[in-house]
Amino acid sequence: MAKTYNLFISHSWSYSDQYEKLIDLLDKDENFFYKNYSVPKDDPIHNAKNDKELYEAIKKQISPSSVVLILAGVYSSYSKWIDKEIQIAKDLSKSIIAIEYWGSEKTSKKVKDNADRIVKWQSKSIIDSIKELG
Repeated sequence: MAKTYNLFISHSWSYSDQYEKLIDLLDKDENFFYKNYSVPKDDPIHNAKNDKELYEAIKKQISPSSVVLILAGVYSSYSKWIDKEIQIAKDLSKSIIAIEYWGSEKTSKKVKDNADRIVKWQSKSIIDSIKELG
């Protein structure tokens, strides 16, 4: 039986097309199985009353994950969540994989500086990294 990897995929719903394309890449590999612990678009987390509540809600999502995937688009540098996601991943000793989107001229230095691995937008390199670090 193949291993199932628990993934937390950091993303911005303002750039949900990249998130959806990443899910498609992961789903294409018939021998790769994962459970997605990402925050759904309509999750109550979005209505967190304060930073502590948001931190605890994100921590709850990341806790069961073996790997945290972060799309390293430049928008990541300005996300109010990204700092918390990186901090929580570090606090929980979760590996961070930064994924650079095809043709992106600018990527987030913050994300790349905190990543255990930086990969390009290819299912093989992403999945290989998940298997190695997860």
